Amino acid sequence: MALVLALSDLQMTSSFQFQEWLQRHSARAEQALDVLLDPVQTEPVRLHTAMRYAAQGGGKRIRPLLVYAAGQLGNPQEAALDAAAAAIECIHAYSLVHDDLPCMDDDDLRRGRPTLHKAFDEATALLVGDALQTRAFEILAGANCDADIRLSLISVLAAASGSRGMAGGQAIDLESVGKKLNLELLKQMHAMKTGALLSCAVEMGGIAACLNFSQMESLTTYSQALGLAFQIVDDVLDATVDSQTLGKTAGKDAANDKPTYVTLMGLDYAQKQARQLQDEAIASLEGFGSKGQALKDLALLVVNRGK
Repeated sequence: MALVLALSDLQMTSSFQFQEWLQRHSARAEQALDVLLDPVQTEPVRLHTAMRYAAQGGGKRIRPLLVYAAGQLGNPQEAALDAAAAAIECIHAYSLVHDDLPCMDDDDLRRGRPTLHKAFDEATALLVGDALQTRAFEILAGANCDADIRLSLISVLAAASGSRGMAGGQAIDLESVGKKLNLELLKQMHAMKTGALLSCAVEMGGIAACLNFSQMESLTTYSQALGLAFQIVDDVLDATVDSQTLGKTAGKDAANDKPTYVTLMGLDYAQKQARQLQDEAIASLEGFGSKGQALKDLALLVVNRGK
C-alpha cells in the first residue's frame, strides 16, 4: 500500500518536503534490503527466493523510515542506519510470515498478494521466518560501525523481538481469542505485539545517531505514543476498510473474536484516541526543532493512513 497523502494532510515547512524525503528514504530502505539479503542464486535457491518474496514484497516500510528519521536527529554512522533499517524489516517480515500461518491467524492475503505459505508451502514459510530472524542479527553484527553501536543495536532488537516484546504480544493475542480484555490489558498486549518493534526502530535510529540520555527519553515518549496509535488505526481499518484497499483480509479480527480497540471501546473512541496519541507523539519532539520534522510527519502518516 503506497505511503501517499495529500500535501494538505501533512505539516510541511518551506525547508522540508516530506514527500521527497519519503521517496528518497523508502528507496534507501529497499536498496539496503536488496544488498543485505542473500541473492536468490544462493543455495538453497527456493528458500532465498521465498525470503525475498517476504521481505521485498511491498509494504509501507514504516520501521526503516523511523530508523532514518530518528537517525537524522544527530550525527549518525550511515552504515549503522542502513543495517538497522534492513534488520528491523527482516524481523517485521518474519513476524508477518509466521502470523499468517494456519497455526496462528491462518490468512491467505498479505500486502495484496498470496501469503508466503500459500505462494510456497507451510514448511518453507516456517523456515523463511527462522532465516529472516537470524539474518537480521547477522546484518547488525556485520555492520561497518563502532562496536558499541553494533552491540546496542543487537541488544535492543533482540529485546523488542522476544518474549517481552513482539513474540510475547503475539502469545497474549492468541490467548485472548474469545475473551474480554480490559483497556489496560489491551494496551499492554499491543505495546508488546506492535509497539515494541516500532519503538525499537526509533531507538535504533537514536543509537546510530549517538543521541544523549535526555534525547533518547524524548524519543521513547514519541515511539510509545506512536506504537499505540499505529495499532488503534490498524483496528479501525480492519473494521472499516475492504480487503482490496487494506491489502490483507479485512474484518478478520471480528471474525476470529479477537479483542480490539473498536470492539472494546467503539469506533469513535478509537479514532479520537489515535488522534490524541498523534498529538502526544508530535509534542514530544519539540526539543529537536526542524530536525524532528520527518518524525512528526511520519506520525501524521501513521494516523491518517487509509484516508
